[in-house]
Amino acid sequence: MDQKWPQEIWLVRHGQSAGNVARDAAEAAKGLMIDIAERDIDVPLSDLGLQQSKALAGWFAAMPERSRPNVVLHSPYLRAAETARIVRQAIDPYSPVGSEADSQVVSRVDERLREKEFGILDRLTTHGISQRYPGLYEQRQHVGKFYFRPPGGESWCDVILRLRSVLDTITREYARERVLIVGHQVTVNCFRYLLERLDEATILAYDRGSDVPNCSVTSYRFDPRQGKRGKLALDLVNFVAPLEAAGAAVTASKDVPAAPKA
Repeated sequence: MDQKWPQEIWLVRHGQSAGNVARDAAEAAKGLMIDIAERDIDVPLSDLGLQQSKALAGWFAAMPERSRPNVVLHSPYLRAAETARIVRQAIDPYSPVGSEADSQVVSRVDERLREKEFGILDRLTTHGISQRYPGLYEQRQHVGKFYFRPPGGESWCDVILRLRSVLDTITREYARERVLIVGHQVTVNCFRYLLERLDEATILAYDRGSDVPNCSVTSYRFDPRQGKRGKLALDLVNFVAPLEAAGAAVTASKDVPAAPKA
């Protein structure tokens, strides 16, 4: 059989970031802005995020070598890159020192895996959006997050469009491999939309039901019995047992605040 899919894909949201912490503080204080100086791309992991990433890395490292990821793709945002680096160092003994030729794991940064861009709403709290841009706030409530695109930013559809090309790359370059993707909450949900062939109502219902926990795992395994040439079948959803087993707190704060869920 001509298999186009990887044997397994793991979708992981980065560990808790300093931005998550600042966002929670700003929302609790009914502030307008998140108090953080870095660009969103430069926001690092929090201390808890480091702990979560190490817990996740330990879970992957405990797998038999033939079952671990051998391809790691990650967002260029620092919090995702740090999470990916910690996991890779745990599963690839050559990653800290050796050349890529020695490595057992292919690691690539891919800008298409970046966080959804929020444009002029970036760093604003929910209260801040409603106060500074009431027209946009109302428009988003009417249109819904799937199609609403803030000025200078992206809708979920825009994210899905770039992730379609990521899947094209994966099927072209990593068929039969074991692929770990480290990204953000929206990228995890948008990959689910694509891989599970969902519609707007279904994916938004999942999103309303719960946020994607930091360092949680959503995974798919190739099933040759599905379809003409086999398909990826859902295995785990927002799996946080590795964090719980290691005593790391489970968190599910949004990366960047936006208006309330439609």
